[in-house]
Amino acid sequence: MGLDFDSFVLAASTADLSTEPAARDHADAIEFRMDLAAEPLKALESYDEGDGELPVLATNRAEWEGGEWDGDDAARLEVLAEATHFDAVGAIDIELESILEGDAEDLLETARERDVTVVASAHDFEGTPTRGEMVSTLTEAGKYADVSKLAVTAESHADTLAVLAATEQMTAHGDRVATMAMGELGSHTRAVAPVYGSKIGYAPVESADATAPGQYDLETLSRLVSQLEA
Repeated sequence: MGLDFDSFVLAASTADLSTEPAARDHADAIEFRMDLAAEPLKALESYDEGDGELPVLATNRAEWEGGEWDGDDAARLEVLAEATHFDAVGAIDIELESILEGDAEDLLETARERDVTVVASAHDFEGTPTRGEMVSTLTEAGKYADVSKLAVTAESHADTLAVLAATEQMTAHGDRVATMAMGELGSHTRAVAPVYGSKIGYAPVESADATAPGQYDLETLSRLVSQLEA
């Protein structure tokens, strides 16, 4: 059954599913970074057959999108499709670029057939587009996915405001989005964006295991989001 992103979901990002018990007190889901794991499908099988409690958002990030999968892209997407077989996997993350290039058609169909929620993601590691450009990217992603995700790199406070404004605009339109500004300058958006409608937050259980620049540790982000939503 697909993950429900009608309300905010805090995902503990990890390449090691054995850390899941430590995340249970604060997380709603586990983002499993398959591209960072040695044998991701075996890890999912063990998790599925074991005592894992949190649903999994499976991400197999390409090297060209900031991940560490540096092999054949078709094989990468096939591995992600295999992940949808496991009951614990409630959602998968697919790069918007892969979707637009037509490489992910079979993966999208597989996810739909298995009632697995789709997150279509885009990342900008160089800077922050204009609010209009961000809205356009999120809108395009929403044509193919249940949640549109956009992560940009903040170089000024104006950038962070633009991200939040785009988030509010999309949410007011009825779209489900996940947004954040990467880097130290944008780190606060990870806590603030949910106030404006962002549906997914990402955080490592331990800060030393961060999978993206500017991430809070899981307990800290959970506390901040809870305080801001109160």
